[in-house]
Amino acid sequence: MDPTLANVLTQMARPASPQSIKGAAAGGSEAAARQAAEEFEAVFLNTMLEGMFEGVKTDGPFGGGSAEKTYRSLLVTQYAEQISQNGGLGFSDEITRDLIALQEGAQQ
Repeated sequence: MDPTLANVLTQMARPASPQSIKGAAAGGSEAAARQAAEEFEAVFLNTMLEGMFEGVKTDGPFGGGSAEKTYRSLLVTQYAEQISQNGGLGFSDEITRDLIALQEGAQQ
């Protein structure tokens, strides 16, 4: 497998970690708080979209199999990240404000 492709697939499959969200609240910048909020929203959207795609049938001449399950989860992850980065459900704005307030409270 091409190392670049392997790197892209690894990045696509990796969800936001709680440490990255805590790091943004503990003493990061506004950009870090925004990124953590978008990652959190992407994880929420990913969970929501996975449930939506469970009911989609994959029968037919090219449907089904373990490869489809793998790539479908990668596709759902990308959908969630793109929705979050392009405005999402509006959670990231609220979360960013809360993280910044936590940062200011921690500094005082």
